[in-house]
Amino acid sequence: MTRADWCFLITALWLALAAPVAAQPAKATAQPPPAGQTLTLSCAVVYMPARSTWVREVQIDWDRQKLRALRIDGLVPYGFSLTREGVSTAIDNERIQIDLKQAQWASDYRGLATGQGRCETVKR
Repeated sequence: MTRADWCFLITALWLALAAPVAAQPAKATAQPPPAGQTLTLSCAVVYMPARSTWVREVQIDWDRQKLRALRIDGLVPYGFSLTREGVSTAIDNERIQIDLKQAQWASDYRGLATGQGRCETVKR
């Protein structure tokens, strides 16, 4: 994924958050809505103090209006928040921040351990 693609994704996510939602009547159309897209990231994360490296897979389903779903290693978190840089969520005791602008992973196990890593786009 090129830098322009990342910028488009971040801008689309930011606009989806910043735009007020107005009640509009549904329009009858003969065409189905545009198909969503899935961004798949492979993040090599180093966990300290154990110094172990884990490869984490992140899947972000989105369309042109909003982020539809987030999966990390196939698990769907209970919730997630969009930030200016990317996505913030938690799975079990791990608080996770994924910076989509810098393609980086940062996580924390309630102060007992931390994880840092780089993410790359997976072509499918």
